[in-house]
Amino acid sequence: MTATLRLVLRGGFAAAALLVAAGAAWLWSLPSAPGSTDAPPVGAAEQAATLAALKPPKRTRPLVAIVGINDATETTDYLMPYGILRRADVADVSLLATGAGPVRLYPALTVEPDATIADFDRRHPDGADYVVVPAMSRDDDPAVLQWLRSQADKGAIILGICVGAKVVAAAGLLDGRRGTTHWYSVGELRQRHPAMRYVADRRLVVDGKIATTTGITASMPMMLTLIEAIAGRDRAEATARDLGLAAWDARHASGAFAFTRPFAVTAIANTLAFWRWERLRLDLAPDMDEVTLALVADAWSRTYRSRALTAAPSAGPVTSRSGARLVPDQVAAPHDGTPDVSDLVRHAPATALDLTLAAIEARYGASTASFVATQLEYPPRAAAP
Repeated sequence: MTATLRLVLRGGFAAAALLVAAGAAWLWSLPSAPGSTDAPPVGAAEQAATLAALKPPKRTRPLVAIVGINDATETTDYLMPYGILRRADVADVSLLATGAGPVRLYPALTVEPDATIADFDRRHPDGADYVVVPAMSRDDDPAVLQWLRSQADKGAIILGICVGAKVVAAAGLLDGRRGTTHWYSVGELRQRHPAMRYVADRRLVVDGKIATTTGITASMPMMLTLIEAIAGRDRAEATARDLGLAAWDARHASGAFAFTRPFAVTAIANTLAFWRWERLRLDLAPDMDEVTLALVADAWSRTYRSRALTAAPSAGPVTSRSGARLVPDQVAAPHDGTPDVSDLVRHAPATALDLTLAAIEARYGASTASFVATQLEYPPRAAAP
């Protein structure tokens, strides 16, 4: 071995040792556990003000537009509001896209939208009553931002779901207002938009005609609150029972969700164990519950160990319970040997999510189940609305 080669090898080992040491130091700097799990109560006056602010601004039967970008819109943020509002039958609801063609959702599923935003504008020149803004892969899509400003100018109430709050903020609609977002993005949102006033310990925040929520699963209480504002408590309670929820409100323990050492270790370990990564099968069937499907597919596809892929006997879209047109990832015969998690979709949405997290724990361990629940910003059911 030449002297030069020895020097190169020693330098490489030294650099690797430094990287390992730096990584270990970073991991050690992270908190070992999240903060308080106590969720402050929501007073009657606050709840009444929220409902009053969400009353339909234009029509007796409101028009709701859920907007996404074609290449990457968050799965549950896009489908859950649609499915919940459609089953409640309190509004006319449309899935929109910025362009023609299907909307690829992340981390799973593909959907054919009802219309483009241009189509919607031609049909409804006076605008929507409510615009739901899911998380998107880009916060600064020009078409989305321009359209949101236009809808706000026409009097629509804008609802930013999860990191969709960053899109709402990028449109300038959160300046000077109170708001929230997914726990992971709070710091970024506050840094980029210092005029926005962050509100902790609330799963949803309404300020004037702008509403925002915490992480992905918060769209469930947000939509139930919206249903109550539109059609009353009885209709909202009936919808909640259909979803498998006994109660809901804006209570939240923001401190219970954080980038902790166990969270980081699980992400790293599951990513490095690439040889254990697997595909899971979800069979699409006519009239299946799109809310349950979204939650199950989303959760399994966030383990860093697996991805849920949909299957159907043919390549055409499959229409869900509420009318969403779901495009299968693959045409596959029954029982092709792929691990199948389709049975979970037969349950009510909230129950299915709990069962999915339990199945993830059984398959990959408690740390991965906790990792997924934290990404979804999903409180334990005992404490969750």
